Amino acid sequence: MATYSDEGVVLRTHKLGEADRIITLLTRGHGKVRAVAKGVRRTSSKFGARLEPFSHVDLQLVEGRSLDIVSQAVTRRLLGQPLLGDYPAYTAAEAMVETADRLVDQEKEPALPQYLLLLGALRTLGEGTPDGPRPPTLILDSYLLRALATAGYAPVLDGCAACGRPGPHEFFNPAAGGLVCATCHPPGSAVVGPVTLAYLVALLTGDWPATRAVAPAVQREGSGLVAAFANWHLERGLRSLPHVERG
Repeated sequence: MATYSDEGVVLRTHKLGEADRIITLLTRGHGKVRAVAKGVRRTSSKFGARLEPFSHVDLQLVEGRSLDIVSQAVTRRLLGQPLLGDYPAYTAAEAMVETADRLVDQEKEPALPQYLLLLGALRTLGEGTPDGPRPPTLILDSYLLRALATAGYAPVLDGCAACGRPGPHEFFNPAAGGLVCATCHPPGSAVVGPVTLAYLVALLTGDWPATRAVAPAVQREGSGLVAAFANWHLERGLRSLPHVERG
């Protein structure tokens, strides 16, 4: 049977039989991969804690008919280690890996941009941004917007998503695709002030310095809009998102 090597982030695991687990990974070169880690639940397992969610690992796998088999796993970084005991950060990470799992639908399809986004977001959760720490929800919201944009669901923030009229506009509607003008806005659209709009643009572009002085109330408003946008475009709401602790 053919073998291949790659690096990946563990998204989730499922028990299989008495001692095995099915590991779902997002890899650099092979997209989403589902593989069996044999004997991983035994105390004598050579894999140990290397294949737990959020782990960044180097892998050697054997191709199988339905599921591949993990033959070797070497830890690159235990991205979940700094999150233990930090409920807001841990739940944010859970929402990130669930989002990646949902956005990368087909197995073994190229997904390098999504892989790099997830890896960077998980590292930022544990290590902070280049210019200092940020709340976990802020990092999560930036990841959600950027991951959705990479998948083709970028929110329109510079004009009307319905008619294209240049902005800024004061209404936001997830189903419409972002900002909408006073003429086009559907019932139930949220009213967005200029400060919150600038904050959403900073999250989408990864402009960390621009998020430093943002007031908590603006962060909460922006976070609610991002959550509504993500839940709408992922069709089924993220199960982990309601557990995220928002300031």
